[in-house]
Amino acid sequence: MTKTIKLTALALGIASIAGGAALFANSNQKSDSSIFQGSNNTLSTHTSYTGNISTTPVDFEKAATAAVPSVVHIKTVTKFKEVAGKSQQQNPFGDEGNEFFKKFFGDNGGQQQQQDQRASGSGVIVSTDGYIVTNNHVVDGATDIVVTLNDRKNYKAKVIGTDANTDLALIKIDGHGLAAMPMGNSDDARLGQWVLAIGYPLNLDVTVTEGIISAKSRNIGINRQGAAPVESFIQTDAAVNPGSSGGALINTSGELIGINAAIASPTGSYAGYAYSIPSNLVKKVIEDIMKFGSVQRGYLGISMAPEQLDDAKKKELGINDDVNGVWIMEVDPSGAAAEAGLKKGDAIVKINGTSVSTTSQLAEQVARQKPGDQLEITFLRDGSEQTAQVTLKNKLGSFASQKSAAIESLGADFAAVSGEDATKIGIAGGVQVTNIRDGILSSQTNMRPGFVITKIGDQKIKSVDELKEALGNQSANFQIQGVYPGSNEVYYYGINDFKK
Repeated sequence: MTKTIKLTALALGIASIAGGAALFANSNQKSDSSIFQGSNNTLSTHTSYTGNISTTPVDFEKAATAAVPSVVHIKTVTKFKEVAGKSQQQNPFGDEGNEFFKKFFGDNGGQQQQQDQRASGSGVIVSTDGYIVTNNHVVDGATDIVVTLNDRKNYKAKVIGTDANTDLALIKIDGHGLAAMPMGNSDDARLGQWVLAIGYPLNLDVTVTEGIISAKSRNIGINRQGAAPVESFIQTDAAVNPGSSGGALINTSGELIGINAAIASPTGSYAGYAYSIPSNLVKKVIEDIMKFGSVQRGYLGISMAPEQLDDAKKKELGINDDVNGVWIMEVDPSGAAAEAGLKKGDAIVKINGTSVSTTSQLAEQVARQKPGDQLEITFLRDGSEQTAQVTLKNKLGSFASQKSAAIESLGADFAAVSGEDATKIGIAGGVQVTNIRDGILSSQTNMRPGFVITKIGDQKIKSVDELKEALGNQSANFQIQGVYPGSNEVYYYGINDFKK
């Protein structure tokens, strides 16, 4: 019988303070460097790197010694009333992480826990006066945040700003002369490069592990917190564990090149790969928060073709597998790309001269910009290379396929209420739920057929098109308001973890 292990991507950052784990490994094996000694075997093939290869060991000590004082332990408390308000919501990193969260927090038999929630993660000091960058999921919802420095000093911290789309947060302590970590250039990171991960995993003291960069611009689909999540992770095999979230990924010069955010694991603890948010994206986010209080993000106004498409869809879009670029699947008619002349079926190959071949690479390049910034986009159309000057806008964009998918995910049929029927019911207008199938409404609510929707969130609804538009404007969690004909009572149904 074959046993299949499912590899799951998980948020790293919250290890229960009450919980703990000890991991031990032992090996008596020694590498045998004399396997070819005394042999007549010789290396007959010269590789591209054959030549003066340095045999000097990589020095991790200097980088670790310099960086450790800049990495802090973050402990959070979330009051019960805050937890209760979110008790029916899914964890922000998707269904696959639920067992992980239960392991560390417990699910109390499905009942709400009656005590404050305590958790911990890591952070990196980025200024001498106490600004600290960490993950959004480390501090999200926290009512009390305590930062412990490497010298054991404790500080109360406040949240300055967060960005769910990149899973980053900026917090502040009242300090001076602190050890700020220098910011490196993540664009210079290379496959095979040595890196160190530093954090406070499993509620332990500061821990340093080493590994190499095994991939760049990796999208693992773990961030479901924001409306427009950006994933372009640096992947490493440096060991990280729950509690490492918000910690540092550094190069051997001691520079920050990433903020650790997730692991890929079949167990919930380290068993393979770690994922870090690149420092160039981190820098843009924290600078925006410092200057504006929130992230100023420019949008291109396109939807990108998934990298795994069936042949029929590729043929419809005119996708040529020989082209190393990102294919446009839809264009928002009022978006920045459409105004610059980009169309469905174009393949974007460069942004400001930087080659892009994956959706995550393109998303990261655009995410570094703000509304009003101008990009030079190089694209292919009908085999011909062209360029366009695109001025980014401050709205995400709306696409027909997204609207259709959003309303379809509710699992119901809808019809607009006529003016005459609206008058009888005593409403200005609405959309009636004529049938309920499998979907969000049946799984998350006890709504019955006949219900008339009058509002989605704060947006009034009078037609099915307005329903589609309103769904596209909602965050992950919102309320549906309406009435049942013959009743004067207003009903509210909560929708959680809604994915447009």
